[in-house]
Amino acid sequence: MEKLLKYYPSILLILCIYNCESKDEEIKRITDYGFSFYQGSPTHMNAFAYALELDSTNAENWRELSVTYLKRGIPHEWKPYMDKAVAYDPVTWQGYRGYNYLWFYRDYKKAIADFNATDTLTPLYTDAPQGHSVDYWRGIAYLGLKDYENSIKYWDKHIKKETEESGEDWVEINAFLYRGIAYYESGNLDEALHNFNELLRLFNNISADAKYYKALILKAKGDLKAAKVHTLDAIEDYNLGYNNSRPYVETLRQIYPEDLENLLHSLN
Repeated sequence: MEKLLKYYPSILLILCIYNCESKDEEIKRITDYGFSFYQGSPTHMNAFAYALELDSTNAENWRELSVTYLKRGIPHEWKPYMDKAVAYDPVTWQGYRGYNYLWFYRDYKKAIADFNATDTLTPLYTDAPQGHSVDYWRGIAYLGLKDYENSIKYWDKHIKKETEESGEDWVEINAFLYRGIAYYESGNLDEALHNFNELLRLFNNISADAKYYKALILKAKGDLKAAKVHTLDAIEDYNLGYNNSRPYVETLRQIYPEDLENLLHSLN
């Protein structure tokens, strides 16, 4: 009994930590616990489901629970959770939902609709879901639709703004890659070549993608010798890991070793 009384204050303190904390503190404790497990594991999912029972208006927790289904490719489960996040906090999560539509489901029209809506919600600044401006993402989405005019328009806007605000060295090089691809696919080989050269100039002459497209252009112009040199360089850069790719999903216009080998074979 004396030993129990000795520890009684400690027991009260432990009970107080869990019973005296506010609802926000309890939710944070639960979600912190959930974050300690792999995204999509049962414990992770249960933690966020319980947190939402305590506060069903927490947009970030709806978004976190949606990611589980997103990465497993279960759209009919992902969308209701993601829609809840957007409903409770559209400024934060509408652009993110557009990003999900763009990369995980290739639904370019819905992606553009979300990017446009995000722009309307924040007219005083340009949103940057997942680290890039909505103009950057719209450039990719319109390229996916093969709407080259709008794609190039948003690449121009994005590159101009980034250059003026931070300098050309801070412009994401894939902006030049995708603008070059938009010009290439629309038949403007000279502008396409200019963009691929800009990418290589800014990135120390390293990019399997830029060299691959340069080789295609040189081949079209009849300079097979130079095209072969660029193709071999592209293969070398690819083998070193300097190619455009994304985690979880295939990136737009992603190239593979077979593309490079087929081009080289056609030049031989």
